[in-house]
Amino acid sequence: MTDSTVLNEIDETAFARLEAEGRLLNPVLKAPTHVAGRFGFRGELALRFAAKLADEARPPELTCDQVMAIATRGDDKLPFFCGWLLSFESLKDVAEALGDTLSAGGKYFLYCDNIDLSKKYQVPYKGAMFYVLPILENTVYNEMLELLYLEKTELKKKDTAGKLDAVANAALKFDVTFDTITYEEGLQLMGPVRNPNENRPV
Repeated sequence: MTDSTVLNEIDETAFARLEAEGRLLNPVLKAPTHVAGRFGFRGELALRFAAKLADEARPPELTCDQVMAIATRGDDKLPFFCGWLLSFESLKDVAEALGDTLSAGGKYFLYCDNIDLSKKYQVPYKGAMFYVLPILENTVYNEMLELLYLEKTELKKKDTAGKLDAVANAALKFDVTFDTITYEEGLQLMGPVRNPNENRPV
């Protein structure tokens, strides 16, 4: 599939504005999946951009990492999105970046590095409901498999698009409820923000 074909397909989905704004970064997948009419993305979502100096493209100041998301052709809402945040506080940046692609019925999961490991929350924000979960030295993909009771071995034979389809299909049916808190309550409950560069070899 040519780049122009992929661009045409993405233009017909809720990813169109995000792509136009240069928010869909470092894609492992940015292409149609195996489900008819579905477009998938795995990569990073730019949340806040650094000021541009002349023509120099600088990396974003803030990203949501390990993103998995799908969109459906002809639908301007994202039905499923998940990703990793260093701090719960950045939930508002995710909500603002996704903006009008969020819907009340969408399934949105955010794994936050500074949330109590024993807690899981639901946080309403900008008309959408976010599942906020802790993450412990793991990947969002592995955490989602565990949350959705998907067998890693069964997915091993699938390609990247197939794995995303399996996670998204299960996530769309997810209906477990957790304690509902406001964004402001979450700010009070969150722990300190870890320095991700700590203890790394120089």
